[in-house]
Amino acid sequence: MTIKRILHATDFSPASRRAFDMARALARAFKAELIVVHAWERAVPITGEGYIPPALVQDLWKSTREHAEKRLARLLAGARRDGVRMRPSLVEGPPASAIVRAAR
Repeated sequence: MTIKRILHATDFSPASRRAFDMARALARAFKAELIVVHAWERAVPITGEGYIPPALVQDLWKSTREHAEKRLARLLAGARRDGVRMRPSLVEGPPASAIVRAAR
């Protein structure tokens, strides 16, 4: 069997970390590229009757994306020592559909 790429979707949870370790081991065994995907959604904060300026919402989205990029980079940096080829992929949208799009 030839496996060229393995996709691992992460939410950075402890359970996802264990799955990442297994995906890394499989990628090493098959000499495959490991694509690590994190999906994030643009949430709109709900404040009841309050008003949230659009600029503040944009800042929130930017901060959320930057935080996800940093966590993804940290996850891969700590795991690159074993020689597995890894590629981060940060995708936007509802996780289920965004991960399916990334797999395609």
